[in-house]
Amino acid sequence: MLFRDCAGGVVFNKDRVLILKNHKEEWVLPKGVIRNGNISVETAKSRVKTEAGIEAEVISPVGETSYEFFSISRQKPVCNQITWFIMKTNHEEAKVNKDEGFTHGGFYPIEEAIEKITYSQDKSLVNLSYKKYKRLCSECV
Repeated sequence: MLFRDCAGGVVFNKDRVLILKNHKEEWVLPKGVIRNGNISVETAKSRVKTEAGIEAEVISPVGETSYEFFSISRQKPVCNQITWFIMKTNHEEAKVNKDEGFTHGGFYPIEEAIEKITYSQDKSLVNLSYKKYKRLCSECV
């Protein structure tokens, strides 16, 4: 099995969260593989910028998730281990990067985003992150 360290952002604009729809019709959070000796926080900020065109400020780490899948191109199982960060931005519009495989995205009210998000662990992550975000950044909500 191939293990990959990844990082991602749960990005808030006031009481809305950024989610993206990929080419598989899955609603996900921005994330990517940590490469070239980068640190997780920089990778998270970079993926948010690359995938959604959003500059965001990191507020706090929020936890880790992992998932496994079978890579057809590599012909072996892969385990992505993701370190997540709560982030905030004043940007209101995402510029979805179609070259990265995304078809749609933007900031959605928390409940609507949780309904749309494909994977249950991402739904839980957004719920937990929003609670922590409100505690840490009360003037933001």
